[in-house]
Amino acid sequence: MKTAITTLLEQRISANQFDTTKSLSTTEIEELTRLATLAPTAFNFQNWKFIAVHTPEAKARLKAVAFGQQKIADAAVTFIICGTLEAHKGLAKAIKPSVDAGIVPQEMADSWVAMATGGHEGNHQRQRDEAIRSASLGSMALMLAAQGMGLVSGPMIGFDPAGVAKEFNLSANDVPAMLVAVGYPAAGNWPQKPRLPVKEILTIV
Repeated sequence: MKTAITTLLEQRISANQFDTTKSLSTTEIEELTRLATLAPTAFNFQNWKFIAVHTPEAKARLKAVAFGQQKIADAAVTFIICGTLEAHKGLAKAIKPSVDAGIVPQEMADSWVAMATGGHEGNHQRQRDEAIRSASLGSMALMLAAQGMGLVSGPMIGFDPAGVAKEFNLSANDVPAMLVAVGYPAAGNWPQKPRLPVKEILTIV
């Protein structure tokens, strides 16, 4: 028997064509983001930022720094998903709700902060790697959330990071990792493209 997540994974496509007559409400955008943030992050860093590009003016600004990709204008919303550097500095705050809920003991939370600080302080490459990992996990969760809401999505890496940072006032610690266009499908989208056989990409040891 197929599970719901199996169905979502098998039905998900990378959409390029969106119905320009249909929009998403603020509540729907917030729900997509909430579901995306259920993705895991190391130490529960939650080291990400989501910018929902929704208005025509904002779409035009993003399109200009994303090589003119029309899907940005056509989709109901395009998310700029950033990972954040120096995540260890915000870990105590990020983990506090888990401590308050009795999920994580305070002593363990303190040890996580110490370990994260020791491994990330002054190590820009590790910070950047973690930022990209977190943003990527959040992006995939967002795409599955969209699929589950009857929407389609299209991830994009074709953009000028410096241009995006300037246009949307990102801080020096915000690393724009991916754009994800979300909306209702229009005609002309490809089906999901076939994948390499598992036997070619899997090693079981």
